[in-house]
Amino acid sequence: MATRKDPYRGYRFLVEIDGIVQAGFSEVTVPDSSTDAVDYREGTDEFTRKLLGQTKHGNISLKWGITDSLELYEKWYKLVQQGKTSSARKKMAIILMNEEGTASARWEFDNAWPIKYKAPDLSAKGNDVAIETLEIVHEGMKRVKV
Repeated sequence: MATRKDPYRGYRFLVEIDGIVQAGFSEVTVPDSSTDAVDYREGTDEFTRKLLGQTKHGNISLKWGITDSLELYEKWYKLVQQGKTSSARKKMAIILMNEEGTASARWEFDNAWPIKYKAPDLSAKGNDVAIETLEIVHEGMKRVKV
């Protein structure tokens, strides 16, 4: 009899930036990836063919509750603000953990660097955690076996 494999839950994950594993993110958006189909027709053809077009990748979004740590802001986002994008480009991975805490799925990104920082919205009317957001672009995504 085959062993049943349940899907992984989306709430246990780690983020790895240049080999350093970071935890404590409340939300991570794994970007989408799509490849365009280009229509092509020669003069004598009665129909249109589909050719392979450009592959595009969405942006990564990291969200975390604000603390006194300025590491991502000072050591990564500020490099971009200073125009040092060659130093800011990092290898990045998002790792999904199974119920036992073992890495089960992994997405790797090449030349990732932050393009947008969002400070938390503040309101005296509620008791929500203040959330910082960092939006990251990259030059390639691949899903790899763990």
